Amino acid sequence: MPTFETEFLRGEEAAEGTMAFHFARPANFDFEAGQSINLALIDPPETDAKGNRRTFSIASAPFENQITIATRMRDTAFKRVLKTMPAGTRVQLRGPTGRFTLDPADARPAALVAGGIGVTPFLSILRQAAHDVLRRKLCLVYSNRRPEDAAFLPELIQLEGRNPNYRFVGTMTEMEKSRLPWNGERRFLDRELLAHALGELLAPTYYLAGPPGMVQGLGKLLGEAGVRQEQILTDEFFGY
Repeated sequence: MPTFETEFLRGEEAAEGTMAFHFARPANFDFEAGQSINLALIDPPETDAKGNRRTFSIASAPFENQITIATRMRDTAFKRVLKTMPAGTRVQLRGPTGRFTLDPADARPAALVAGGIGVTPFLSILRQAAHDVLRRKLCLVYSNRRPEDAAFLPELIQLEGRNPNYRFVGTMTEMEKSRLPWNGERRFLDRELLAHALGELLAPTYYLAGPPGMVQGLGKLLGEAGVRQEQILTDEFFGY
């Protein structure tokens, strides 16, 4: 796997408790929307037993000139260093890796189903689709507890205006704890919600990304509904 060294540009809040981090894109670093990188901190001021490397989906699109990742912020040595490191800090990237990408030979509609921070590879896919004027039908079904927790929510909604072949369906399951307005769905991700969003459960290719329990549960649900295993791709996001 190729290794690159690059520099940190800036960090910013992507949602409550979630940050996006931007890095200069190394020369000759080519990737497909939906792929991941392995990020290593170089000589960090602190570390722990889990070490200085983590794998992240790339949130930026292949046409952009920077590499963006996003993560829930937890009180770990790696994330404390990531949050506080100054612009210009050198880091190491390995990759890209992964096959959680749109197959150009697949003309079926793509159902992108995300829970929480699992939306990051879909942001890359949807940005690139809008840029390329992709004719394939795309539907993002995005579940969070509250709008405050939903990373990149305004952009994911606004992308509908840039791509007529893209539909956004959001659902918030704990709106009683929110301070923000929400006019969308409030149901949990289940067969009924997917059928409402997609119209036909058996037609799409499914991309499932989020916590392992959610991804595995949806995969089982779709299998029981008659969706073939080869129509389901998964990307599990662990809470490190």
